Amino acid sequence: MANDNRSLTLRDVSEASGVSEMTVSRVLRNRGDVSDATRARVLKAAKDLGYVPNKIAGALASQRVNLVAVIIPSLSNMVFPEVLSGISQTLEDTDLQPVVGVTDYLPEKEEKVLYEMLSWRPSGVIIAGLEHTDAARAMLNASGIPVVEIMDTDGEPVDAMVGISHRRAGHEMASAILSAGYRRIAFLGTKMPLDHRARKRFEGFTETLAKGGVEVCEREFYSGGSALAKGREMTRAVLDRSPDIDFIYYSNDMIGAGGLLYLLEQGVDIPGQIGLAGFNGVELLQGLPRQLATMDACRREIGCRAAGIIAARVAGETPEATVALTPTISFGDTLRRG
Repeated sequence: MANDNRSLTLRDVSEASGVSEMTVSRVLRNRGDVSDATRARVLKAAKDLGYVPNKIAGALASQRVNLVAVIIPSLSNMVFPEVLSGISQTLEDTDLQPVVGVTDYLPEKEEKVLYEMLSWRPSGVIIAGLEHTDAARAMLNASGIPVVEIMDTDGEPVDAMVGISHRRAGHEMASAILSAGYRRIAFLGTKMPLDHRARKRFEGFTETLAKGGVEVCEREFYSGGSALAKGREMTRAVLDRSPDIDFIYYSNDMIGAGGLLYLLEQGVDIPGQIGLAGFNGVELLQGLPRQLATMDACRREIGCRAAGIIAARVAGETPEATVALTPTISFGDTLRRG
Protein backbone atom coordinates (compact mmCIF):
# COMPACT_ATOMS: atom_id res chain seq x y z
CA MET A 1 0.00 0.00 0.00
CA ALA A 2 1.41 3.42 -0.94
CA ASN A 3 1.95 5.83 1.93
CA ASP A 4 -0.09 9.03 2.24
CA ASN A 5 1.52 12.16 0.81
CA ARG A 6 0.38 14.32 3.75
CA SER A 7 2.66 14.52 6.78
CA LEU A 8 1.03 14.07 10.17
CA THR A 9 0.76 17.16 12.38
CA LEU A 10 0.37 17.95 16.07
CA ARG A 11 -3.36 18.26 15.40
CA ASP A 12 -3.54 14.61 14.32
CA VAL A 13 -1.90 13.53 17.59
CA SER A 14 -4.11 15.95 19.53
CA GLU A 15 -7.27 14.45 18.03
CA ALA A 16 -6.08 10.87 18.54
CA SER A 17 -5.13 11.46 22.19
CA GLY A 18 -7.96 13.83 23.13
CA VAL A 19 -5.70 16.59 24.49
CA SER A 20 -4.78 20.03 23.18
CA GLU A 21 -2.06 20.64 20.59
CA MET A 22 -0.16 22.66 23.21
CA THR A 23 -0.17 19.67 25.58
CA VAL A 24 0.96 17.38 22.77
CA SER A 25 3.79 19.80 22.02
CA ARG A 26 4.85 19.87 25.68
CA VAL A 27 4.90 16.08 25.89
CA LEU A 28 6.87 15.61 22.67
CA ARG A 29 9.41 18.29 23.62
CA ASN A 30 9.52 16.94 27.19
CA ARG A 31 8.68 20.39 28.52
CA GLY A 32 6.13 21.62 31.05
CA ASP A 33 4.06 19.96 33.75
CA VAL A 34 2.02 17.12 32.24
CA SER A 35 0.57 14.20 34.19
CA ASP A 36 2.05 10.75 33.63
CA ALA A 37 -1.30 9.44 32.37
CA THR A 38 -1.62 12.23 29.79
CA ARG A 39 2.01 11.83 28.73
CA ALA A 40 1.52 8.11 28.21
CA ARG A 41 -1.69 8.71 26.22
CA VAL A 42 0.02 11.25 23.94
CA LEU A 43 3.11 9.09 23.38
CA LYS A 44 0.97 6.05 22.58
CA ALA A 45 -1.14 8.03 20.11
CA ALA A 46 1.99 9.43 18.44
CA LYS A 47 3.57 5.97 18.17
CA ASP A 48 0.40 4.32 16.84
CA LEU A 49 0.03 7.05 14.19
CA GLY A 50 3.73 6.97 13.27
CA TYR A 51 4.10 10.67 14.10
CA VAL A 52 7.68 12.00 14.16
CA PRO A 53 8.37 15.55 15.44
CA ASN A 54 9.87 18.02 12.98
CA LYS A 55 13.34 19.21 14.01
CA ILE A 56 13.47 21.87 11.30
CA ALA A 57 12.39 25.06 13.02
CA GLY A 58 10.82 28.37 12.01
CA ALA A 59 10.60 29.31 8.35
CA LEU A 60 11.98 25.93 7.28
CA ALA A 61 9.36 23.95 9.16
CA SER A 62 7.20 23.27 6.11
CA GLN A 63 10.14 22.36 3.90
CA ARG A 64 11.95 19.14 3.15
CA VAL A 65 15.74 19.00 3.26
CA ASN A 66 17.62 17.57 0.28
CA LEU A 67 18.60 14.44 2.16
CA VAL A 68 17.70 10.84 1.41
CA ALA A 69 17.70 8.65 4.52
CA VAL A 70 19.38 5.32 3.71
CA ILE A 71 18.83 2.74 6.45
CA ILE A 72 20.82 -0.49 6.18
CA PRO A 73 21.65 -3.32 8.60
CA SER A 74 25.45 -3.30 8.26
CA LEU A 75 28.48 -1.57 6.79
CA SER A 76 30.81 -4.49 7.53
CA ASN A 77 28.73 -6.81 5.32
CA MET A 78 30.25 -6.24 1.87
CA VAL A 79 26.82 -6.23 0.23
CA PHE A 80 25.74 -2.83 1.48
CA PRO A 81 28.70 -0.61 0.47
CA GLU A 82 27.97 -1.65 -3.13
CA VAL A 83 24.31 -0.71 -2.70
CA LEU A 84 25.42 2.66 -1.30
CA SER A 85 27.73 3.13 -4.26
CA GLY A 86 24.76 2.68 -6.63
CA ILE A 87 22.67 5.14 -4.61
CA SER A 88 25.44 7.77 -4.56
CA GLN A 89 26.13 7.36 -8.27
CA THR A 90 22.49 7.94 -9.18
CA LEU A 91 22.01 10.92 -6.85
CA GLU A 92 25.27 12.57 -7.97
CA ASP A 93 23.57 14.70 -10.64
CA THR A 94 20.67 15.74 -8.38
CA ASP A 95 20.37 18.04 -5.37
CA LEU A 96 19.75 15.01 -3.17
CA GLN A 97 22.36 13.70 -0.74
CA PRO A 98 22.24 10.25 0.91
CA VAL A 99 22.66 10.02 4.70
CA VAL A 100 23.24 6.57 6.17
CA GLY A 101 21.92 4.93 9.34
CA VAL A 102 22.94 1.42 10.45
CA THR A 103 20.62 -0.94 12.37
CA ASP A 104 22.81 -4.03 13.04
CA TYR A 105 19.83 -6.19 11.97
CA LEU A 106 18.01 -5.15 15.18
CA PRO A 107 14.33 -4.16 14.69
CA GLU A 108 14.30 -1.86 17.73
CA LYS A 109 17.45 -0.09 16.50
CA GLU A 110 15.88 0.32 13.03
CA GLU A 111 12.90 1.97 14.74
CA LYS A 112 15.19 4.42 16.57
CA VAL A 113 17.31 5.26 13.49
CA LEU A 114 14.19 5.77 11.38
CA TYR A 115 12.64 8.05 14.02
CA GLU A 116 15.77 10.23 14.20
CA MET A 117 16.17 10.45 10.44
CA LEU A 118 12.52 11.27 9.76
CA SER A 119 12.65 14.05 12.35
CA TRP A 120 14.96 15.96 9.97
CA ARG A 121 12.30 15.73 7.25
CA PRO A 122 14.30 14.09 4.45
CA SER A 123 13.02 14.02 0.86
CA GLY A 124 12.86 10.23 0.78
CA VAL A 125 13.75 6.98 2.57
CA ILE A 126 15.59 3.94 1.23
CA ILE A 127 15.41 1.12 3.77
CA ALA A 128 16.65 -2.48 3.62
CA GLY A 129 14.12 -5.27 3.82
CA LEU A 130 10.34 -5.57 3.95
CA GLU A 131 10.08 -6.65 7.61
CA HIS A 132 9.71 -3.85 10.17
CA THR A 133 8.09 -3.34 13.57
CA ASP A 134 4.54 -1.97 13.64
CA ALA A 135 5.90 1.36 14.88
CA ALA A 136 8.49 1.59 12.08
CA ARG A 137 5.86 0.71 9.48
CA ALA A 138 3.52 3.35 10.92
CA MET A 139 6.29 5.98 10.66
CA LEU A 140 7.03 5.01 7.05
CA ASN A 141 3.33 5.12 6.15
CA ALA A 142 2.86 8.49 7.85
CA SER A 143 6.04 10.11 6.53
CA GLY A 144 4.43 11.70 3.48
CA ILE A 145 7.59 11.08 1.43
CA PRO A 146 8.71 8.43 -1.08
CA VAL A 147 9.79 5.19 0.64
CA VAL A 148 11.71 2.48 -1.22
CA GLU A 149 12.34 -0.85 0.51
CA ILE A 150 15.32 -2.60 -1.03
CA MET A 151 17.00 -6.02 -1.40
CA ASP A 152 13.79 -8.09 -1.35
CA THR A 153 10.58 -8.49 -3.37
CA ASP A 154 9.04 -11.38 -1.38
CA GLY A 155 6.36 -9.40 0.42
CA GLU A 156 4.19 -6.29 0.43
CA PRO A 157 5.96 -2.91 0.40
CA VAL A 158 4.90 0.21 2.29
CA ASP A 159 5.33 2.21 -0.93
CA ALA A 160 7.90 1.02 -3.51
CA MET A 161 10.40 -1.85 -3.54
CA VAL A 162 13.52 -2.80 -5.50
CA GLY A 163 15.27 -6.12 -5.11
CA ILE A 164 15.29 -9.79 -5.96
CA SER A 165 13.12 -12.71 -4.90
CA HIS A 166 15.25 -14.58 -2.38
CA ARG A 167 12.87 -17.54 -2.44
CA ARG A 168 13.42 -17.79 -6.18
CA ALA A 169 17.20 -17.49 -5.67
CA GLY A 170 17.12 -20.44 -3.24
CA HIS A 171 14.89 -22.39 -5.63
CA GLU A 172 17.24 -21.87 -8.59
CA MET A 173 20.34 -22.87 -6.62
CA ALA A 174 18.62 -26.03 -5.35
CA SER A 175 17.60 -26.93 -8.93
CA ALA A 176 21.19 -26.54 -10.15
CA ILE A 177 22.53 -28.68 -7.27
CA LEU A 178 20.00 -31.45 -7.90
CA SER A 179 20.66 -31.34 -11.66
CA ALA A 180 24.37 -31.88 -10.94
CA GLY A 181 23.55 -35.08 -9.04
CA TYR A 182 24.31 -34.01 -5.45
CA ARG A 183 22.06 -35.58 -2.80
CA ARG A 184 23.69 -35.28 0.68
CA ILE A 185 23.30 -31.55 1.16
CA ALA A 186 24.20 -29.28 4.10
CA PHE A 187 23.19 -25.66 4.69
CA LEU A 188 25.48 -23.28 6.59
CA GLY A 189 24.38 -19.75 7.33
CA THR A 190 23.49 -16.82 9.52
CA LYS A 191 20.92 -17.05 12.33
CA MET A 192 17.81 -16.53 10.29
CA PRO A 193 15.48 -14.78 12.76
CA LEU A 194 17.79 -11.78 12.24
CA ASP A 195 18.34 -12.29 8.51
CA HIS A 196 14.96 -12.49 6.76
CA ARG A 197 16.47 -12.68 3.27
CA ALA A 198 18.67 -15.67 4.18
CA ARG A 199 15.59 -17.32 5.69
CA LYS A 200 13.62 -16.84 2.46
CA ARG A 201 16.49 -18.29 0.39
CA PHE A 202 16.57 -21.28 2.75
CA GLU A 203 12.80 -21.74 2.39
CA GLY A 204 12.98 -21.66 -1.42
CA PHE A 205 16.00 -23.97 -1.31
CA THR A 206 14.44 -26.62 0.94
CA GLU A 207 11.07 -26.53 -0.87
CA THR A 208 12.77 -27.29 -4.18
CA LEU A 209 14.94 -30.03 -2.66
CA ALA A 210 11.82 -31.62 -1.17
CA LYS A 211 10.16 -31.72 -4.58
CA GLY A 212 13.22 -33.67 -5.75
CA GLY A 213 12.90 -36.07 -2.81
CA VAL A 214 15.93 -34.64 -0.96
CA GLU A 215 16.16 -33.13 2.53
CA VAL A 216 18.91 -30.96 3.99
CA CYS A 217 20.82 -33.51 6.08
CA GLU A 218 22.94 -31.05 8.08
CA ARG A 219 22.70 -27.39 9.07
CA GLU A 220 24.88 -25.05 11.08
CA PHE A 221 24.33 -21.39 11.99
CA TYR A 222 26.48 -18.56 13.27
CA SER A 223 26.23 -14.94 14.38
CA GLY A 224 29.10 -12.47 14.71
CA GLY A 225 32.84 -12.92 14.31
CA SER A 226 35.00 -13.30 11.22
CA ALA A 227 32.97 -14.82 8.40
CA LEU A 228 36.01 -16.59 6.91
CA ALA A 229 36.90 -18.16 10.27
CA LYS A 230 33.28 -19.11 10.93
CA GLY A 231 33.06 -20.71 7.48
CA ARG A 232 36.04 -22.90 8.34
CA GLU A 233 34.65 -23.83 11.76
CA MET A 234 31.17 -24.68 10.53
CA THR A 235 32.42 -26.69 7.56
CA ARG A 236 34.68 -28.75 9.83
CA ALA A 237 31.81 -29.26 12.31
CA VAL A 238 29.26 -30.57 9.79
CA LEU A 239 31.79 -32.86 8.10
CA ASP A 240 32.86 -34.25 11.48
CA ARG A 241 29.20 -35.14 12.12
CA SER A 242 28.38 -36.26 8.55
CA PRO A 243 31.48 -37.19 6.52
CA ASP A 244 29.32 -38.34 3.57
CA ILE A 245 28.02 -34.82 2.77
CA ASP A 246 28.50 -34.13 -0.96
CA PHE A 247 27.33 -30.49 -1.16
CA ILE A 248 27.42 -27.44 1.12
CA TYR A 249 25.24 -24.40 0.41
CA TYR A 250 26.35 -21.29 2.32
CA SER A 251 24.06 -18.32 2.97
CA ASN A 252 26.83 -15.94 1.83
CA ASP A 253 30.10 -16.00 -0.10
CA MET A 254 32.33 -15.02 2.83
CA ILE A 255 31.57 -18.09 4.94
CA GLY A 256 31.65 -20.10 1.70
CA ALA A 257 35.20 -18.84 1.07
CA GLY A 258 36.23 -19.98 4.56
CA GLY A 259 34.76 -23.42 3.88
CA LEU A 260 36.45 -23.63 0.47
CA LEU A 261 39.89 -22.81 1.92
CA TYR A 262 39.42 -25.37 4.71
CA LEU A 263 38.45 -28.15 2.27
CA LEU A 264 41.33 -27.36 -0.09
CA GLU A 265 43.73 -27.63 2.86
CA GLN A 266 42.22 -31.04 3.66
CA GLY A 267 42.86 -32.17 0.08
CA VAL A 268 39.17 -32.62 -0.73
CA ASP A 269 38.29 -32.99 -4.43
CA ILE A 270 36.05 -30.02 -5.30
CA PRO A 271 33.52 -30.31 -6.95
CA GLY A 272 33.93 -34.09 -7.38
CA GLN A 273 33.77 -35.20 -3.76
CA ILE A 274 32.06 -32.10 -2.35
CA GLY A 275 30.41 -29.24 -4.24
CA LEU A 276 30.03 -25.75 -2.77
CA ALA A 277 27.99 -22.63 -3.44
CA GLY A 278 27.51 -19.27 -1.75
CA PHE A 279 25.43 -16.18 -2.39
CA ASN A 280 26.15 -12.52 -3.28
CA GLY A 281 28.78 -12.67 -6.05
CA VAL A 282 31.42 -10.86 -3.95
CA GLU A 283 34.13 -9.61 -6.34
CA LEU A 284 36.82 -9.61 -3.65
CA LEU A 285 36.78 -13.42 -3.70
CA GLN A 286 37.81 -13.70 -7.34
CA GLY A 287 41.41 -14.21 -6.18
CA LEU A 288 40.64 -17.51 -4.42
CA PRO A 289 42.43 -20.68 -5.64
CA ARG A 290 39.02 -21.86 -6.92
CA GLN A 291 36.11 -19.70 -8.02
CA LEU A 292 33.21 -20.27 -5.62
CA ALA A 293 29.82 -20.94 -7.24
CA THR A 294 27.48 -18.13 -6.28
CA MET A 295 24.56 -16.00 -7.32
CA ASP A 296 24.81 -12.27 -8.03
CA ALA A 297 22.44 -10.27 -5.82
CA CYS A 298 22.31 -7.24 -8.20
CA ARG A 299 23.55 -4.98 -5.37
CA ARG A 300 24.74 -1.91 -7.27
CA GLU A 301 21.73 -2.00 -9.59
CA ILE A 302 19.40 -2.17 -6.59
CA GLY A 303 21.00 1.00 -5.23
CA CYS A 304 20.80 2.77 -8.60
CA ARG A 305 17.16 1.84 -9.21
CA ALA A 306 16.03 2.74 -5.67
CA ALA A 307 17.71 6.15 -5.81
CA GLY A 308 16.21 6.68 -9.27
CA ILE A 309 12.70 6.11 -7.87
CA ILE A 310 13.29 8.65 -5.07
CA ALA A 311 14.73 11.26 -7.48
CA ALA A 312 11.86 10.78 -9.93
CA ARG A 313 9.21 11.05 -7.22
CA VAL A 314 10.81 14.20 -5.79
CA ALA A 315 10.68 15.65 -9.33
CA GLY A 316 6.94 14.93 -9.46
CA GLU A 317 7.15 11.85 -11.69
CA THR A 318 5.49 8.49 -11.03
CA PRO A 319 8.04 5.75 -11.75
CA GLU A 320 7.35 2.02 -11.49
CA ALA A 321 6.78 1.10 -7.83
CA THR A 322 8.04 -2.51 -7.97
CA VAL A 323 11.35 -3.41 -9.57
CA ALA A 324 12.16 -7.13 -9.41
CA LEU A 325 15.67 -7.88 -10.66
CA THR A 326 16.84 -11.33 -11.76
CA PRO A 327 20.08 -12.74 -10.31
CA THR A 328 22.02 -15.37 -12.25
CA ILE A 329 24.01 -18.39 -11.07
CA SER A 330 27.77 -18.40 -11.57
CA PHE A 331 28.92 -22.05 -11.49
CA GLY A 332 32.57 -21.18 -10.88
CA ASP A 333 34.83 -24.14 -10.08
CA THR A 334 32.80 -25.61 -7.23
CA LEU A 335 29.48 -26.68 -8.79
CA ARG A 336 29.22 -29.22 -11.60
CA ARG A 337 26.93 -28.26 -14.44
CA GLY A 338 24.02 -30.67 -14.60
